[in-house]
Amino acid sequence: MPFARLATATTPTCHIGLGLAAVGRPGYINLGRDEDLGADRSADALRTRTHELLDAAYAQGVRYFDAARSYGRSEEFLADWLKAHPDLDDVVIGSKWGYTYTADWSADAETHEVKDHGLATYERQRAETDALLGERLDLYQIHSVTPDSPALTDKDLHARLAEAAAGGLTIGFSTSGPAQADAIRAALAVTVDGEPLFRTVQSTYNVLEPSAGPALAEAHDAGLTVIVKEGMANGRLAAPHAPDAVRAVAAATGLGCDAVALAWILSRPWAGVVLSGAATVPQLMSNLHAPAVDLDADRMTRLAALAEEPRAYWERRGQLPWH
Repeated sequence: MPFARLATATTPTCHIGLGLAAVGRPGYINLGRDEDLGADRSADALRTRTHELLDAAYAQGVRYFDAARSYGRSEEFLADWLKAHPDLDDVVIGSKWGYTYTADWSADAETHEVKDHGLATYERQRAETDALLGERLDLYQIHSVTPDSPALTDKDLHARLAEAAAGGLTIGFSTSGPAQADAIRAALAVTVDGEPLFRTVQSTYNVLEPSAGPALAEAHDAGLTVIVKEGMANGRLAAPHAPDAVRAVAAATGLGCDAVALAWILSRPWAGVVLSGAATVPQLMSNLHAPAVDLDADRMTRLAALAEEPRAYWERRGQLPWH
């Protein structure tokens, strides 16, 4: 599977990937976007910013890049960058299907994305992704599976995904919501012709919302590559919004709150790739200091005490405004 290539990387950042959710579209729910992006959120401006981030990440040893059909024009921006760097054959490219971007490049749209895990949506979005990324696509994930998702029970969809896997594409899924653990365990049980369908899982996991941890460990033990998203809790764990405990550990280590938050995740033996969702190059560079953060047992315990009840966490996330 393509993620095996990450294990051969020699830089400390080989287990950090770059997610493009924050820079592929003008509106998103991360805190601080007004400061990060400024007033110019034209497609050309965000294309340039995405390419700057990709250049910086690659130069620092990052090799996994993550997009989605619903991240505005993220696949397009990524495809342009790949075309400009045809010799980069050591990168791993992932994208997702299942949400359709509906904001028409507006940060103030009433609805930014519409979810549909049906076979027809897969067929349409797979063609759209293929037109942009083609053979550069390594991983295609079902976007935000929940326990009630039809993607867990649709045998026709499973058969089409298995066909894609037989053609060399790695098939995975992402999760969201307070019942992530249930969704992960249900997905682990999905088989086609007696073989597990999914080879990767991408889930929200951070010091405020660690409830998926045991299920992610089970997924790792079952042979899946675990990708962690929203390690910064949509900016809630970055300065100036970080809780006092995160700030204290950051001050003691001499590194940023963001690096501390990501280091806490990297300490998990099952965490294969931890995504940075940086919107600026300085943010990315700070994120990439995570492997250098020294988290002793006392610091780990202090950070773990920040965990919130899952439903409360997701309710608050749902109230974050699109900026």
